[in-house]
Amino acid sequence: MGLDTRPRAIALMGPTASGKSAYALTLAQRLGGEIVSVDSALVYRGLDIGSAKPSREERARVPHHLLDLRAPWEPYSAAEFAADARAAIDDIVARGRVPILAGGTGLYFRALLDGLSDMPPADPALRAAIADQAQAQGWVALHAELAQVDPAAAARIHPTDAQRIQRALEVYRLSGRPISDWQRNAQGARLPVKVLKLVLAPAQREALHARIKARFDAMLEAGFLDEVRALRALPPLAAHPDPLALPALRAVGYRQAWEHLEGLTSFDAFRARALAATRQLAKRQYTWLRAELDARWFDPLSGQDALDAAVDGFLGRTNARR
Repeated sequence: MGLDTRPRAIALMGPTASGKSAYALTLAQRLGGEIVSVDSALVYRGLDIGSAKPSREERARVPHHLLDLRAPWEPYSAAEFAADARAAIDDIVARGRVPILAGGTGLYFRALLDGLSDMPPADPALRAAIADQAQAQGWVALHAELAQVDPAAAARIHPTDAQRIQRALEVYRLSGRPISDWQRNAQGARLPVKVLKLVLAPAQREALHARIKARFDAMLEAGFLDEVRALRALPPLAAHPDPLALPALRAVGYRQAWEHLEGLTSFDAFRARALAATRQLAKRQYTWLRAELDARWFDPLSGQDALDAAVDGFLGRTNARR
């Protein structure tokens, strides 16, 4: 096989609050790179504080792509993300800069790096029927139904992950084939870049939990609840029959804040539930990351030099920092 002469790109993966965004910013400045967000919450306008979206100052320092693409009530699929990310990568490479793919949404990374299967498109009527069934029985019951027809998918999907349960059942009912079968046959066009996969993850889970807590408390200090109040006041969300079913508002923290502002929980209960949901997200991200067998793992708290060396070696800049 011939030498791979494609331009290089860096993929920074990791659980939430592991320091991906900060390192991506530092790396982009050092390499002359631009950041492509791989985060399903950052595509939504108005979700800024609770999603840890890069600030205006950070965006002024380094160009960021795939932020603020949709209103919170508008859909955005993994297939759309893959197409938009490829276009951004093409643009970055054409200008002689380094694409840095940074985020923690595993589905987006898989769609971009591995491709998506040609599974049946969404069927609005069937989706509505599944939603009605969930309203009557609960998503946990539908997850149990999914486990009967597609154990592999059910093992990956949390029993309360309504969006993914709905899609998996929709695909099965439309095609008679489990969604896991479709996903195993995923195909995608070759990326125009060669990618180095790096995972940033603290070696001690307690360290990550401490970072999650500190970051969430900083979000509260920065006005996270006021941000959610502003979202609740937007007419399309205020008039929506089930706003918490929207993908944007299933982002960790937002659902819990919304319910708190509805008067369903105390402030202390809201904070505890948001922290627990964030830790659960991190746990699911670790499960996905362990399946990325060609990724290299680094502790962001102690492995900075090794991380920099891995990047420089991949880019042929082994002596760049000596």
